[in-house]
Amino acid sequence: MDESTREQFAAQSHPFVPLQFTRRTLAESAERARAFYEEMNRRRTTRHFSTDPVPRELIEQAILTGGTAPSGAHQQPWTFVAVSDLGLKRQIREAAEKEEHEFYHGRAPAEWTEALAPLGTDEHKPHLTDAPWVVVLFRQSHGLRPDGTKRTYYYTQESCGIAAGYFIAAIHMMGLVTVTHTPNPMGFLAELLGRPANEKAMLVMPVGYPAEDARIPDLTRKPFGEIAVWK
Repeated sequence: MDESTREQFAAQSHPFVPLQFTRRTLAESAERARAFYEEMNRRRTTRHFSTDPVPRELIEQAILTGGTAPSGAHQQPWTFVAVSDLGLKRQIREAAEKEEHEFYHGRAPAEWTEALAPLGTDEHKPHLTDAPWVVVLFRQSHGLRPDGTKRTYYYTQESCGIAAGYFIAAIHMMGLVTVTHTPNPMGFLAELLGRPANEKAMLVMPVGYPAEDARIPDLTRKPFGEIAVWK
């Protein structure tokens, strides 16, 4: 298909509309970039959550933000499942701790447990019941057409990773905290949460306020010179 044919097909299937864009001054761009970096640089992961309630509207806004992420062919291969029911959170915690116990006591490679040691993590996951919300991000490995046939999705891992980043940034910007948790394996989540076969659990993210005595590892981020290359 040549370029002209592609453009005609695109115009027929997805009409194009004008881009709504406001060009900012260089000074304004620099200020906004600095302010956003400084805010995000204060973001930290904690496993110590307050049980104080968080309104559903805040979680909804964070999910909406996650849903604005770019995705392969705009297929948006994600489902955010937000859990506040304590009984269901307990089931998630029990299943996660069972898998994590096996992970930490024999299944994990020595190199991985060595990397985790400074963080003080283990199979005990009280944050899964302490946090008022547990948001599970499911990756849709493929889609389904109206007739039930399989629709191939592209770059689903990358797309969902970007969506998770947007969600985490939104949580931080509204003054809440989260932690990315990946019990291994995670198949139990689809069963507990009633998700279809084409959805695979990717991340578990408890969300809430930090506990008054919340603590975090004393870590530093890599300096700019170690994460950027100029050519």
